[in-house]
Amino acid sequence: MDVEKWYLRTSKLALALAIIRSKPADKSSREYTEHLAMLLSEESSKWRSKIEVLEAEVLQLRQKLLMSRICSGFFKSGNLSSQLEAHEPKSSQSTLTLMEDSGCDLSSEQRTEPSNLSRHFVESCTSTHFPQLPLVKKPCTILKNPLSSHMQFLQYLLELKNLTESGSLKRDLTYFEKDYSTVSDSVFQLLDGLITFYHNPKLPFSRFWTEAVGTLASLISDNNLSNHILKKCSKKLEDFEKTLLHAILGSNHINRFQVQHYVSQSLVTLGNCSLLRKSIISLLLSEVNGFAEDLGAISQEQASYDVTRYESIFYLFWVLEQLLQKETKEGNNSSIGHDDKEIKKFLQKHDEIIIQLSDAFPLFAFYLWRVGILLNSAEIETLK
Repeated sequence: MDVEKWYLRTSKLALALAIIRSKPADKSSREYTEHLAMLLSEESSKWRSKIEVLEAEVLQLRQKLLMSRICSGFFKSGNLSSQLEAHEPKSSQSTLTLMEDSGCDLSSEQRTEPSNLSRHFVESCTSTHFPQLPLVKKPCTILKNPLSSHMQFLQYLLELKNLTESGSLKRDLTYFEKDYSTVSDSVFQLLDGLITFYHNPKLPFSRFWTEAVGTLASLISDNNLSNHILKKCSKKLEDFEKTLLHAILGSNHINRFQVQHYVSQSLVTLGNCSLLRKSIISLLLSEVNGFAEDLGAISQEQASYDVTRYESIFYLFWVLEQLLQKETKEGNNSSIGHDDKEIKKFLQKHDEIIIQLSDAFPLFAFYLWRVGILLNSAEIETLK
């Protein structure tokens, strides 16, 4: 350690002497050092940008290679074209139906229509070329639409996974599972983009983002793909769930109700995946429990409260109801986990809080009661 410290001090001294000797006459040593540091920082930033572009291009090449290998395997198993044309791909259209009544003009520039996707995929696989994934040639392409190629690749993959009902196709995809690091890396990049957007979502709300959430939920719902994705992206998924929650509660601008509606629907879409539902329900109940305690203290002291936060909390109630009803409908009540800390806390204080808040905050108490009914009914179904 003494030798390392000596070399470090010597290097710093040599650098300082070199700066002093080479500085211009019209600048002090401090000013010249700051100028050199700024130049070095700008150069590092340029190199980081170049690295990001190259990494994106490498990932897209890996995507294209994987799809090409899978398609070549399909050709060996029979007539791929007829199977694909008979297949109706899953879409997030049901997710978007509720959003088309807002009166807001939604941009569809980034949206890939399912019918076009299927037709393009058939044409790509049945010709000498494989699915055409756009390759990055310039940094400006990355800035304009960094996620479209990842979305296209993942949707192609989902469309292929929907064909795995037949044994031959399933065998082909299983063979290529060792290459699914490409899938998890693509999902990681997609999550990065989603988190960036939902940190500050703005209107008009492009359908691309809601469709991206739907694609993400479908990927994680797949038994084989989910194993690869969760190993790499579990922490990023937690961050995304928290980002969606913050987008609902932290929205305070004039059009917040439209934004909150869209984000709430995205949270429901994500919660449609049974593997993610438990963590989302626990996250939402944590916020509801904390706010209920705050309202309890406010009602006793007759103090003022945050009206914006109060209005926003009802979107969480709506999401909770949707997810709990989905859980009951699927018959997976045991997966909710009534041993969860936030669920236990909610149920233990449920009746007491409703009585305490029913006079001062009757609507809030009513929604607490509704969520409590759904949780209790789920617990009863579990015990049967």
